[in-house]
Amino acid sequence: MSGLDVTLLRPLWLLALPVLAAAGWWLMSRRGGLGDWHRAADPALLQAMAALGRVDQSASRLPLIACLATVALCVVALAGPSVERRDTLSYRNLDGVLFLVDASTSMTEDARWPQMQTMGRFGIASLGTRPGGLIVFAGDAYVSSDMTLDHLQLGQTFSLIDAEMVPDPGSRPERALGMAARMLEEAEVIAGDVILLTDGAGLGPASLQEAAALSVAGARVSLIALGTPDAAFGTHAGAGGGRVFTLDQTDDLAEWLQDDARTRLEAQDYPLLFWKDMGRYLLILALLPLLFLFRRQDA
Repeated sequence: MSGLDVTLLRPLWLLALPVLAAAGWWLMSRRGGLGDWHRAADPALLQAMAALGRVDQSASRLPLIACLATVALCVVALAGPSVERRDTLSYRNLDGVLFLVDASTSMTEDARWPQMQTMGRFGIASLGTRPGGLIVFAGDAYVSSDMTLDHLQLGQTFSLIDAEMVPDPGSRPERALGMAARMLEEAEVIAGDVILLTDGAGLGPASLQEAAALSVAGARVSLIALGTPDAAFGTHAGAGGGRVFTLDQTDDLAEWLQDDARTRLEAQDYPLLFWKDMGRYLLILALLPLLFLFRRQDA
């Protein structure tokens, strides 16, 4: 083998080749030049027209062969012959964002909850090329969405969060922060952001310890306060290397996630499956047989 692997992207088009071959055989088996005019026209009339040079008596099959070759090349081009490209590099963003949302009743039944949802969706819309994930928590924490680049679906999932999503009463942000650490590790994210959306309930020594551990692991822990942030918000943001945002700081959140993002790209350790379709070049080649249709006839 020469190492050139050719794959057909649309192989069903090749089913047209037997039909074309049958049509070509039928046309080639017919009488050349005049076709069936010998049967339809008066022989004396044909003889007179031939004497005047009005009838081409040539039995050449070249024009027909040229047409059949052109159509055959077009069919092969439509089948999509392609060559695999192994030298194409693939990159992934090593900087992800996890949104940790307190779905307890103290949050979801508050009049400012729609503003918090808007803040979260605005943050998701600011991710750019960064993958995002979603964790909801109350008395326990659950993964609502794994790390994904489908930000539209992530925002829609965020909009569906309500008091009935987490059945466990209470507010345990430390469990959500611990789950975030495991998700970032499994996704091999080395420069992540963790955004905790909370009213402050449950913030204490346990959650502070988890925030500090995330910072050591390379993530920034920021908080979005439902109301006026107290000292616990600043303590957690300081331990996590992040910031505290209020509901009127959507632009600041976007800037934090975009301009201050520690974006890193890494070449994937697996090759990107990429095929280059060569069909377009076959279409150009198909024009060559048509040149025989324009050749000058002998006088």
